Amino acid sequence: MKFPLVTTDWLARNLSKKNLVILDASMTKIVGREPIVYDSPVFIPNSMKLDLEHAFCDLQSSMVHAFPGEEKFTLEARKLGINSGSIVVIYDNQGIYSSPRAWWIFQAMGHKNTYVLDGGLPQWCSENRKTVPHLSQAHSESGNIKGVFHADKVCDSRYLLRRMADNQVAILDARSAERFTGAAPEPREGVRSGHIPGSVNLPFSYVLEQHRFKSPEQLKTVFSQLLAEDKPAVFSCGSGITACIILLASVIAGYKNNVLYDGSWADWGSNDSLPIASPQP
Repeated sequence: MKFPLVTTDWLARNLSKKNLVILDASMTKIVGREPIVYDSPVFIPNSMKLDLEHAFCDLQSSMVHAFPGEEKFTLEARKLGINSGSIVVIYDNQGIYSSPRAWWIFQAMGHKNTYVLDGGLPQWCSENRKTVPHLSQAHSESGNIKGVFHADKVCDSRYLLRRMADNQVAILDARSAERFTGAAPEPREGVRSGHIPGSVNLPFSYVLEQHRFKSPEQLKTVFSQLLAEDKPAVFSCGSGITACIILLASVIAGYKNNVLYDGSWADWGSNDSLPIASPQP
């Protein structure tokens, strides 16, 4: 896997590149941070909407924000005119929030030539680069991309249960410390408080510096204390969105054995048959 980020300088120089596809993966609901609110709609030129909450999501699943299947991914990606040879750059309007989730979907579906814009729209705007008030329309000509799901990049609760007992995985939770310990209630009804036994808390804000990721050297220091090279790392959060922030941070730091728990705490915490680490008194 190549380095997963591109800079605003790189994107500005390559805006007119023929095989470049720019996708805005912004979400309507922001959890775990104070959202950046814009006075009016603003977008990077030539960007199209990547709808994480509907199009690139399995709406038939009981899980919140569930991964799309191969067929749906292929259909929706082709609607955006994405080809097997396309360079895909994804950003969001919070800097780094939902774009890593979209990036991991593309990685899991085999399109490795996909990158996240470091700093996203806030960084782009802070540098007074050109913006437009509307997203570009999807291409009239369908792309030829074909998603091939790599099952080793995404797991469920059964995978964790099998490996927790023998200490075969490291589990990192991107939720806030208050939610991790159970001091703050869960935002979703019917979801217990606490965390997966044996998991370690790494709030996603810890890997960021304002709108951007910390440097690879800083992230190596963070993850060297949490992960081992020979053990898979499973990333979790509330519903599988911000987990991808710390997952991407681990990739930046050089770790390659990364797995997303797609259902995350919304799945684990709502299943009374699964064990939890009790909330703090």
